[in-house]
Amino acid sequence: MLWPTTPADDDAIDSVILEIRAGTGGEEAALFAKDLHNMYTRYADKMGWKVETMDFSTTDRGGFREMILTVSGPGVWTHLGYEGGGHRVQRIPETESQGRVHTSAATVAVLPEPEEVDMDIKPEDVIEHVSCAGGPGGQNVNKVASAIKLEHIPTGITISMRDERSQHKNRAKAWRILRGRIFEYYQKKAVADRSQQRKTMIGSGDRSERIRTYNFPQNRLTDHRINLSLYSLDKIMMGELDDVIAALKDYDKHLRLQNLTL
Repeated sequence: MLWPTTPADDDAIDSVILEIRAGTGGEEAALFAKDLHNMYTRYADKMGWKVETMDFSTTDRGGFREMILTVSGPGVWTHLGYEGGGHRVQRIPETESQGRVHTSAATVAVLPEPEEVDMDIKPEDVIEHVSCAGGPGGQNVNKVASAIKLEHIPTGITISMRDERSQHKNRAKAWRILRGRIFEYYQKKAVADRSQQRKTMIGSGDRSERIRTYNFPQNRLTDHRINLSLYSLDKIMMGELDDVIAALKDYDKHLRLQNLTL
């Protein structure tokens, strides 16, 4: 497996796109996705970073099916770049009447947000679809063609944005996310090309790979990539991520030094 190491100029990346999605587990997974959103936004507030909501989808009980944020500020990529992957929760749901512990999951993706000048995306490679946004919102939503869908032909990546009433704002948001996804696509391809030479990596950051378990009955967080267990889950969920991220950064530094000898 591949550890999500990044180039030496990590500190120069001061904006990321953070995507959180509910996985298996129904409503409980959506509520866990909301808890992860709160954890990261509290941590961002503590670090003095700016958080902007790009898009979201909620459930009837207030959970999140999907939440897309941008987080910007000094050191944001070096601190959050390890968070991509599958996050599993073990706890008793609010709807559980017999006190049984359930297991649910959510996925997180962290994409460096490249500057527009950093991404050479040919206009002819992107197809834009414009339509009327559905759902509540009054006459403007129903009658004005404000929803934007972008399709990048070379990679097959598609982005849909209908959060704003303004077609211009939806287009701008869609392009920001598209650049991030394309950047991630080619970055992963480059990493995969080097994978045969790396034998000690412990996590790819792929959203399908389980990286962490949040065990509420034991107040324990376990990061499976570095075999780290911390019995302070209550504080971690309040945004106290310093110990977790410090351990990941230390291991990353160790791997970087080790790779110099490969």
